[in-house]
Amino acid sequence: MPKENGILYGKFFMNGNEASAEGGIVAGCRFFGGYPITPSNQVAARMSKRLPEVGGVFIQFEDEIGSIVAIIGASCAGVKSMTATSGPGFSLMMENIGLAAMLEVPIVIVNVMRGGPSTGIPTLVGQGDFMQARWGSHGDYGIIALAPNSPQEAFDLTVEAFNLAEKYRAPAVVLSDQTVGLMYGKVEIPHPSEIELVERTTPEKLGIDPEDYLPFDSKFMIPPMAIAGRGYRVHMTGLTHDDRGYPTTDHEIAFKLNQRLVKKIEQDAKKICRFEEVHTEDAEIIVVSYGGASRSALEAIRLARNKGLKAGLFRIITAWPFPTWEIKRLAEQAKAIIVAEVNMGQAYHVVREAVDGATDVYLLPYGPGEIHPPDLILHKIEEVNKIEG
Repeated sequence: MPKENGILYGKFFMNGNEASAEGGIVAGCRFFGGYPITPSNQVAARMSKRLPEVGGVFIQFEDEIGSIVAIIGASCAGVKSMTATSGPGFSLMMENIGLAAMLEVPIVIVNVMRGGPSTGIPTLVGQGDFMQARWGSHGDYGIIALAPNSPQEAFDLTVEAFNLAEKYRAPAVVLSDQTVGLMYGKVEIPHPSEIELVERTTPEKLGIDPEDYLPFDSKFMIPPMAIAGRGYRVHMTGLTHDDRGYPTTDHEIAFKLNQRLVKKIEQDAKKICRFEEVHTEDAEIIVVSYGGASRSALEAIRLARNKGLKAGLFRIITAWPFPTWEIKRLAEQAKAIIVAEVNMGQAYHVVREAVDGATDVYLLPYGPGEIHPPDLILHKIEEVNKIEG
C-alpha cells in the first residue's frame, strides 16, 4: 500500500467505519479516545492500529464520558482529536458535547447510528439520532453534523468534519449509520498533498501578544484559540464566561456569548451546507432522505421515473446546519415532499418547518433494524401522486 509518512493514499476496498478512521488520519487526527460500542467498533480498532504508525496516540477509556472529556483536553493541547460511538454512547457524551461547544474546542465525533431507544438493536441500523446531534445537550449552541451515504463519503466527510471543527471552533459530528459504517466499497484516498486541510486560528497567527490575548474575545465571531502551554494565558470553564474566560452572571455578556455560539455557524450555513439533488429540476414529488436510507430512495426515484412519474431526490449531506432555504425553494415547485428516514420522524419536522405550508409533506418512517426497500418508497410516491392529483 502506498504511504506518505504513514498516511495511505490510492484506491482501497474498505467499509465506512474504516474509511472514517482513515479520513481522521488524513485530516491530521493524532489522538483518539474511545470506548467499544457496536456498530462503530471498527473505527476504534483501525485507529488503534493506525495512529501509532503516524505518531499518534490511541487510548481506550472506561466509558464514553471519559472518552469525550479526553479528546476535549487533547484538542486544547493542540492535537486534532476524535472519538467514535453509537446510540447509548452518544447519549452519554451529550453533557460534554455542550462543554466543547461552550469552550469552543474543535473535536470530531463519529456516530454510527443504530436502532433504539435504549440498548435497542445494537447490530442493526437506525437513524434516531438526527435531532439529538443538534439539540442533545442543554442550552444554546451551534454544531455541525454531516451524513455520509457511502464509504467514500465516510472518508470525505470525516476530513471535512475536522476542517469545519477547526474553522468554527465547534464540535462536528459525522452522522453515519450501521448501513454505511459496515458497507464495503471503493474508497479513493488522494495523495496528502492534494487534500486541503484547515488549521485553527491561533493568536500567534494574528500577531497578538500574550499580554493582550483574551481566550474568548468577543470582537471576533470566532476568537483565535491559544494552545495550552505555549505562553498564552488560557482560562476555560463550562460556566457562562466573559471574554477572559472568567465566570459571569451578567445578562448582557451571557446573551452576547450565546448569540455568538449559535450565530458563528448559522450565519455561514450556505457556505457549510452540502446536499445532492437528483431529477429535482422538474420533480412534482420530491423524496428527502439521508445516510443509508437515501440509497434506497435513489433507486425508488429511478423506478418512479421509469413509470413516467416526475419524482426527484433531495439528499441531506449536511444535516446541521440544515439547508432550510433549498427545501423551501423545492417546496414552491413540487406538489408534495416525502421524507424517508429510519425513525418515526425527525428530519420530517425540520422539513415541515422549512416548507412552511408551501406544499404537503408526508412522512415515510421505517425501522429500526432495516432501511426502506425501494419498492416501499416507490409505492409511497405513487400513493402521494394520486392524492395530490
